[in-house]
Amino acid sequence: MATPIDRDDRQPTVQTGVWIEEHDWLHRIFKSPENRSPKFRFPDLLSACVSLAVDSEDGQQRLVEYLETRLTQRDPKTERRSCDIWKAQFEQLMGAHRAAWNRFPNPMFEIDHITTGCVAIAMSLPDAQASVLHQARLNLLARAKARGVATN
Repeated sequence: MATPIDRDDRQPTVQTGVWIEEHDWLHRIFKSPENRSPKFRFPDLLSACVSLAVDSEDGQQRLVEYLETRLTQRDPKTERRSCDIWKAQFEQLMGAHRAAWNRFPNPMFEIDHITTGCVAIAMSLPDAQASVLHQARLNLLARAKARGVATN
């Protein structure tokens, strides 16, 4: 018998990749005692990092700077982990992927590069863990509003 809260009625997520160092940092947040009530999972945490990086005033500039100066110095064969991300934040990643800075004649960064860059930017924020958890709450609220759930 179906209930009003049907676990099969999931909002769409998209799978992407994150380099191992940044994935390990997300895992530490996931396991942190601060991650409770609710306990946010990887799609929430990764999406929060994307929102923090892309939505900030200087986010695109910081992202491009990180990709061009830091990520390019790392071994391109670095291990990656697959992670799900909420569709709204995946669209933000796609916007960055399609941006002029990522088109010819500039080098092209793949989605996993951009995703990893967003996590790295979140990692560099003051009080990074608290910022990610706070942004995860804001993103959850935005998803609820988009579904038409009363938030008063």
